Amino acid sequence: MDSSQLPLDLGHRPALGREDFLIAPCNEVAVAWVDQWPDWPGHALAFYGPSGCGKTHLAHVWRTESTAVFVSAKDLLESDPTELLGKKGGCILDDIQDQLTKDTELQRKLFHLYNYAREETGYLLFTGREAPARWDVSLPDLSSRLSAIPSFEMGAPDEFLFEALLVKLFYDRQLTISKEVLRFLVLRLDRSFQAARDIVSVLDQQSLASQREITIPFIKSVLEA
Repeated sequence: MDSSQLPLDLGHRPALGREDFLIAPCNEVAVAWVDQWPDWPGHALAFYGPSGCGKTHLAHVWRTESTAVFVSAKDLLESDPTELLGKKGGCILDDIQDQLTKDTELQRKLFHLYNYAREETGYLLFTGREAPARWDVSLPDLSSRLSAIPSFEMGAPDEFLFEALLVKLFYDRQLTISKEVLRFLVLRLDRSFQAARDIVSVLDQQSLASQREITIPFIKSVLEA
């Protein structure tokens, strides 16, 4: 392969607006709670489910409506809770489960943020593979706080959502596929968000590298490889 055939990883920008979120039975309860904000049962809420199930996308939707800010584990360690919550009134703690269980200082920081949010009528939105009540934290006070958070599962997609998800993922990369290609993929892939993301990424890269359109014969060659 010469240099002109090398795929250029220019990146793509996922569509994360409310109008781009795909609603189905596996996520409609979580969506309903975003719609009910700020009338939540408390000041904290959690969405959990497998990788790629739409937790982060839905968090972006809530961010737009609430002006909340995303807070990473690094932010939590290096900042004061008053700085994080600030005038925004809301924080999104997206997928910090693994880091939290390994770091007691991070647990203490989250405990203080949680208490500050409650005192100031702020809001916290957690996402993770599991409900916060199941996170293995060593700080007893934080464990009791996490156990009290209302948590809603976002499950694997059904056939119709999976098909719509594939269309969205291809569209995010500015790729157009035929109905025949779409059906071919739906019938052969594991029905998971991660499988959809992986195959679209691979097909995009291989299509660029070989300068071929995404057709059924092309997909067969990729899958066989």
